[in-house]
Amino acid sequence: MIIQIRSTNVQWTDEGEVSSVQISFSGHTAERNININGIIPLTSEEYRGNESITALTGIVKQHLATRLSE
Repeated sequence: MIIQIRSTNVQWTDEGEVSSVQISFSGHTAERNININGIIPLTSEEYRGNESITALTGIVKQHLATRLSE
């Protein structure tokens, strides 16, 4: 599955700390016969240290795998 991060929406506290983040993504198979998109909410703890696109893509893949296996 090829995942693309479309945007990150960061919510801040009054003290300038990250309170939560929403990751907007889209994805598809190489053949483009399966498509998926959505928003993954993250806590500040999940986001901290995972700000890179590579790390966020991994988090999105983990969340998708968990949800699809339910």
